[in-house]
Amino acid sequence: MKNLFLLAVLCLLMGKLHAQSPARFTLQGRAVDTSAAPLASSTVMLLSPRDSSLVNFGRTDEKGAFSFKNLKAGNYILKISFVGYMPYNQLVKPTGEALVDLGALKLKPITRELMEVVVRTAKAPLTIKGDTIEYNASSFKVPPGSTVEDLLRKLPGVQVDQDGNIRAQGQEVKKVTVDGKNFFGNDPKLATKNLQADAIQKVQVYNDKTEQAKLTGVEDGKKEKTVNLELKEEFKKGGFGKLTAGAGPASNGISPRADAKGNYNKFDAKRQFSVIGLGNNTNQQGLSWNDYQDFRGSNSFNWNDNADFGFSSGGRFIFFGGDEDNESLSIPVDGRAGRGFSNNVAGGANYNYDTKKTKLSTSYYYSQTRLQLDAERNRRNFLEDGSFRTAETSGQTNFNANHRVSLRYEKAIDSLNTIIFINNSRLGNGNAGLFRLQEQFRVNGTSGPELLSTRNRTNNRTIAATFGSANTLLYRLKFKKKGRSFAASATYQINTSDGTLNLDATNEFFQATSVNEQLRRIRQDQETTSLRSEYKASLLFIEPFAKKFFWESFYNFSLRYDEVDRNVLDVADVGNSRNDSLSRYYRNNYIYNRLGSSVRYSYKGLNLAVGLAGQQFTIDGRFAVDQTSSAFRFIRRTFTTVVPNVSLNYDMKNNRYVYGGYDLNVRIPSSRDLQPFPNNANPLFITEGNPNLLPELQHGVNMGFSYFNPGNFTNFFANLYGNYYVNQIVYSQFVDRQTLVTRSFPENLTGGRTIGSYLDYGFPLKKTKATLRLNTQLNFGRNLTNIDSVRNETYNQSYNIGTRLDLTPVEWLTFYGNANVGISQTRYSINTGQNQTIITNNFGGDLNLKLPAGIYLTSALNYRVYKNERFGFDQRVPLLNVSAYHILGKAKKAEVRLSAVDLLNRNLNVSQYAGQNFVSEERVQTLARYFLLSFTYNMRGVQAKMRRENF
Repeated sequence: MKNLFLLAVLCLLMGKLHAQSPARFTLQGRAVDTSAAPLASSTVMLLSPRDSSLVNFGRTDEKGAFSFKNLKAGNYILKISFVGYMPYNQLVKPTGEALVDLGALKLKPITRELMEVVVRTAKAPLTIKGDTIEYNASSFKVPPGSTVEDLLRKLPGVQVDQDGNIRAQGQEVKKVTVDGKNFFGNDPKLATKNLQADAIQKVQVYNDKTEQAKLTGVEDGKKEKTVNLELKEEFKKGGFGKLTAGAGPASNGISPRADAKGNYNKFDAKRQFSVIGLGNNTNQQGLSWNDYQDFRGSNSFNWNDNADFGFSSGGRFIFFGGDEDNESLSIPVDGRAGRGFSNNVAGGANYNYDTKKTKLSTSYYYSQTRLQLDAERNRRNFLEDGSFRTAETSGQTNFNANHRVSLRYEKAIDSLNTIIFINNSRLGNGNAGLFRLQEQFRVNGTSGPELLSTRNRTNNRTIAATFGSANTLLYRLKFKKKGRSFAASATYQINTSDGTLNLDATNEFFQATSVNEQLRRIRQDQETTSLRSEYKASLLFIEPFAKKFFWESFYNFSLRYDEVDRNVLDVADVGNSRNDSLSRYYRNNYIYNRLGSSVRYSYKGLNLAVGLAGQQFTIDGRFAVDQTSSAFRFIRRTFTTVVPNVSLNYDMKNNRYVYGGYDLNVRIPSSRDLQPFPNNANPLFITEGNPNLLPELQHGVNMGFSYFNPGNFTNFFANLYGNYYVNQIVYSQFVDRQTLVTRSFPENLTGGRTIGSYLDYGFPLKKTKATLRLNTQLNFGRNLTNIDSVRNETYNQSYNIGTRLDLTPVEWLTFYGNANVGISQTRYSINTGQNQTIITNNFGGDLNLKLPAGIYLTSALNYRVYKNERFGFDQRVPLLNVSAYHILGKAKKAEVRLSAVDLLNRNLNVSQYAGQNFVSEERVQTLARYFLLSFTYNMRGVQAKMRRENF
């Protein structure tokens, strides 16, 4: 009994002591100036005295008050900053009370005498100035040798996915600059993956004006999320860079793998010079988006569209549909990273010169890829009374090499006149070889037995050379009257393509009714030469009236010339003969005029524009079997359309934005779609043009809302969009029921539509330690096509739900996890028995650990699930990559790393898709498990020092 009494007293005493010294407490106070006026929206931070790392942060309310709740007992550094005032610092020690009220904390205005003190004390982990957030890079620790991408993952409010795509404050980052200058164009990944983290002093995230607004000087209310990397002073005075080389064995009986890459940078206040290069056989292409377009064999991409004025959209004023007129490159090629087996070489140099009146940016980039693809494909086409399945096995080797040169020169003649010249050019060549075996099986009903109907063996060889260049001259004049401006532009573009396709195909038709129809052999040489040139001009005049209104008028002109000469020769043992049914020559002249005007209201963040334009498109073309033919056929057509446009952008202050609009896009039929000549590059799927096509009209509406709270880094983004098509260009089909050969041709149908929505919500579970992001996307579509002259309506419903968790609890551990679940339901009106549901799930995670003895461990797991129960398709692909590395030397300039890629040896590229009257699935053999032992040397090893001072 005595012992129980003593135990009870002891428990009471311990409870009393615990109550007197709480493990958690609340800290509050008010930021005021020297006259006791509140400083609203001041940035308030709590730092660790040990290393000045960020513990918590927030912003003061309209009364200047702030509060940090549930703080662990311990010492903290309180830092308050406000524009124009000296930063306030105070060491906070717990008093044993549950509430620590610091009262009014006075910030002093910055004077010239205090400037030196400000510079010494202003190194806060982050600073919030309106919609701009500035991070002090040294406050966010990353392992030595890390890239900017690794640094961005550490920053509150910034997320980087496994592919390197960046989102900040809930929005996609469109551009990354270095000291305010472009780095290899506008591809964000080239900067984040090649620059070193230890070269960065500050990271600034802000909303930049669109290129259209900059060129015209007219505020359109639209913003582009931009990240600027500010270099440390020591990195502006000399060169810095990194070299990496590695090699190791591979599994599955393939040759060893090797990887080498490097970069060198030299920056100062006026100049930036950068060199990057890579070479490997590990499927790491390292290509920018534009180089990927070249890899696809397209020479039709239009540059310099920011010179096409109208409705402040920044987009193209006219869209030529499907203009990849490279018939000689019809072998299907997909160059996404990770497919097949590729050998890659790429490199480039970038130079920027930037002064107050002169800005020069130029770069050269070369890339080449040799890709081996071995694939198995299954495709099921649905007919009104049954279906047929195509089983395909193919092997192909593709080589593509591309040179790209870009230049941008801007000269401010005076404060009112500016001239800009832009050039983008590229030169490419490539070759491809394809062996393909296709077997087609006839299926009666929805689930009847399969009967082999057709077998095709194809052996193709392709050689192609392309050239493209675009040159734009812009002139901008700002009048002395505020808001009045004038802009003019002139553009010349040229694209050429020369290609040869050697086609050797054998077709067996097992359901043929005669012996002569059972076997067909096609041996052809197809030579295609194309030339496209275009002259464009645009004018824009803006006149302010009634203080808050602007009248914008614009004119666009385009003259385009296309010439294609395609010669098809039937190859025989006794000689070659010309095939007039497949050969063709055509010349087209396109003349485009658009005149439009809009009224814009701009006041206190509200930007509303309503406009109307009339546009006329004329095509004057002729075509025949060859240039010398006397039987030319002509296409002379004129299309006139009235195009309305409404756009709304409203800055509701406090980082809240509302936007919306309506527009009408006009898609002009491509040259290829207008020519009534067959293309038999795939003998079982023949395409042919239609000279009676009309332009496609797409009515589009969209609206959205975005919100970002810089005090707690909560962000919300919502978007709703819809499209309705009039005279939509669709590709209808006729299927020969005996041979199952499909003939596809374009025609116009009205009634297609899509409606969709995207939601994204991110918030910190614990500031600076854990962030959760939730997103969902819904899409509902109705697509029309004719199958054997029977109207088929395909209804698609897709649901995607995703989540991402970022954990950075301590300096030695980070974890980034994600999960995405996708469900797509497809229904067909012509054959409801083929309705199906496709499931595509993706789960992943990145774990980084700092172990004792300076050992760092990184691992990435990606688990993909593909299912289609209707056709028994179930493929699961787990990918695990692990690496361990150690930093060498006191200066920490060198690194040795051991990496295991696809440790489980399960890599396989899988895709599935449900189209208007078909469903397809594909498996591509891909580089699987391999190991690399690599060595990295930093040309400049700058060691980040740990701060021990209180302030």
